[in-house]
Formats: sequence, structure tokens, C-alpha cells
Amino acid sequence: MLRISDTLFIAEWELSEQFSRSQGPGGQNVNKVETAVELRFEAERSPHLTEAVKQRLRRLAGRRWTQDGALLIRAEETRSQARNREIARERLAELIRSALAAPRKRIATRPTLGSQRRRLAAKTQRGDVKNLRGRIRQPEGDE
Repeated sequence: MLRISDTLFIAEWELSEQFSRSQGPGGQNVNKVETAVELRFEAERSPHLTEAVKQRLRRLAGRRWTQDGALLIRAEETRSQARNREIARERLAELIRSALAAPRKRIATRPTLGSQRRRLAAKTQRGDVKNLRGRIRQPEGDE
């Protein structure tokens, strides 16, 4: 069982792990020991997550979300298979924790009168600068 928070736990049947050879450091072992871990979490079928959390998790997961609603996390940082398993599980827990936090609703506010005046003054000044870049006209009285 994977503990996400005080009230949320993920059952073992929702997780599956697959091991493969990893890239990176490992010396001669890199070619014969399967230390990389691919953790698969069946998020769409999970009874522990609400629909809103699943939607946020799908958005956060990006390319790691599969067509059938599973979340794939690959860890191959260390030479130890056990440590890579821990890393993958911790990444999954962090991702779910971030999906649990509902974004706050934005309260629409109106711009203040002072900010409106400053904006218009800046626009006027910018327009004046651009007008000065134009062709210089001769006064009509001079010839």
C-alpha cells in the first residue's frame, strides 16, 4: 500500500512494476542487471481518487498518461533496483499530492482609476515618441 496523505492510500493492485536494463552508470552490471523501474498506476480505474483529481492528474502527467488511463513513471537514476523502486513510488506520490490540491478560483477585480490613468498616459507618451519618428514637415510660412 502506497501512502499519499493521511487519508489517501493507493492499493497494491493498482500498481504494477516492470524492470528493464537501465542507461547510465553501472559498470559491467549495466548490461546484465535490470535496475530500471517502470511503475504503472491504473489511475482511471482507481476507486480512491475522485473524478476532479483524476482530471488534474491527467493534465499534470502529460505524456506519461496512456490511452487506457494509466500513469507511467520510469526511474533509472541509481544502480540499485530497490532504490529506483522507491524513487518511482515517491514521484507518483508527489504527482498525486499535487493533483489533490484544488486550484483556487480567481476573483475578477477592476483596475483602479489611478492604474487606468497611468496606462493611458503611458500610451499617449509612446504615441508621441512614434509621431516624432515621422518625416519633418516644413512650416507653411517659410519658403
